[in-house]
Amino acid sequence: MRYTEYLLNTLKETPADAEVISHQLMLRTGMIRKVAAGIYSYLPFGLRAVRKVEQIVREEMDRAGAIELLMPMVTPADLWSESGRWEQYGKELLRLKDRKDTEFCLGPTHEEVITDIVRREVKSYRQVPLNLYQIQTKFRDEIRPRFGLMRGREFIMKDAYSFDVDEAGADIAYDKMYQAYRRIFERCGLKFRAVEADTGNIGGSASHEFMVLAESGEDAIVSCDSCEYAANVEKAEILFTAGATPLATHPLTEVSTPAQRSIADVASFLKIAQSQLVKTLIVKTDSDETLAVLLRGDHELNEIKLCRVLGCNEVLMADDATVTQVTGAPVGFAGPVGLKLRVIADHAVSAMADFVVGANAVDTHYTGVNNGRDFAVATFADLRQAEAGDRCPRCDGGTFESWRGIEVGHVFKLGHKYSRALNAVVLDADGKERTLFMGCYGIGIGRSVAAAIEQNHDENGIIWPLPIAPFQVMITMLNPKDDAVRQTSEQLYTDLRSAGIEVLLDDRDERPGSKFKDADLLGIPLRVTVGGRGIKEGALELQVRADGSKDSLPLAEAAQRIVARVDAELAAWR
Repeated sequence: MRYTEYLLNTLKETPADAEVISHQLMLRTGMIRKVAAGIYSYLPFGLRAVRKVEQIVREEMDRAGAIELLMPMVTPADLWSESGRWEQYGKELLRLKDRKDTEFCLGPTHEEVITDIVRREVKSYRQVPLNLYQIQTKFRDEIRPRFGLMRGREFIMKDAYSFDVDEAGADIAYDKMYQAYRRIFERCGLKFRAVEADTGNIGGSASHEFMVLAESGEDAIVSCDSCEYAANVEKAEILFTAGATPLATHPLTEVSTPAQRSIADVASFLKIAQSQLVKTLIVKTDSDETLAVLLRGDHELNEIKLCRVLGCNEVLMADDATVTQVTGAPVGFAGPVGLKLRVIADHAVSAMADFVVGANAVDTHYTGVNNGRDFAVATFADLRQAEAGDRCPRCDGGTFESWRGIEVGHVFKLGHKYSRALNAVVLDADGKERTLFMGCYGIGIGRSVAAAIEQNHDENGIIWPLPIAPFQVMITMLNPKDDAVRQTSEQLYTDLRSAGIEVLLDDRDERPGSKFKDADLLGIPLRVTVGGRGIKEGALELQVRADGSKDSLPLAEAAQRIVARVDAELAAWR
């Protein structure tokens, strides 16, 4: 592709409304342009990267035995009502009516539609296992769309759905998709972790998120330094080995702590470590129970774990009035001693002795506090957020490392949630009806491109992984008016294209400095500079965008050596 014939306009300045680096660079490189809040047009340079990811996804999905189809973006309310999600999904579901006042929505996901297809088309156990997928536009009416393609309202997604007669078959399908996803992100040239995760609103019994590692990631994850275990901090288990409860060595003592409300303030005031305090959180469940939750002072509550222990859907921190009512003191002085509430505590608290808690009185704390002697805990459980240094629950001796991640893929084992609601059944070998066991597998295509940029960039621009780069090679023609420069550039351009290399020829009449800046900004993996001096010396300069290394290529061998390099690097990713 010739730059002068291509729709590619770069921006020197960073747009004011672009917060994250991928949004900034996708706008500056002319990959996308905003149409409305959370809605973007993919311009040619951006679309090429999207199509690269799509192609890798298709190849690996086909390799795993999935079959491609295409479902409509507009879906009828009747199907959503059958599953019970028409009212449950909330305002993210963009609803509309046709001229006959029939209700529809723009599909944010397609469990209902695919289940309807299968219940109509699949009647016998002999027709399963079956895995159907599509690559299609979705719409979710996010309340605060932001970060460009990272959290848009309209987005391109690959979603796949597996159907099996039993859970054993579903486990096989799930593992096939899990392995396919690993190959997809490896082939895209991304550093990632497959982490255990919560199933969320979609439901199901098992779930993994695929996280691209990046400092700007919204999600906190941990992974073991000795095995493959990794998990979102909301899901991560923490190994706790129960031991004998430490013996109390200090008496319960009331101390004055005027205006010292926070853990940090109290620790500083008493000149102790935050790990020597126990914080008492007063919470309310969605079943209207008020209870106390104890955590070591330097630990953070994991509300999802707490909900699992309590068997509820939601917990909220009690308001100030409730805290005062149940403890007799304002917020900041709650403690378990004498508290007339059910008390549950994190495992770490059971290993503590002679610690500090609030005394349920203003400006007052207790020191020398001990479980069993001074208060009783109804339940000990894993209630805290995992962090670096915690022990891995899956192997002997491993500890957690912490990362920031960007979710680009998610796999769910759904079970019967949708097949039962929509009566998707088959007849087994004995002629009996069997409700199909489902799995769901999604990849954000545009989000994967954005995540790749978040992971691969420097102060000058994008650094594309070769497998998903919009172009593999950029030829920078330094002086298009010089006949030798133009002829050499054109011949190299022709030779590379004939060999199947994707080339962008910068044939613009611009200063070299401007061309080099655009080349760095666009981030094409290999840049060949064609100038008069090099031609006279019989060589062209090849520069690698990733590390800035340079190589001198003899004119006669330039095309051949570039082709060999691209082929070798692509082969390494496959």
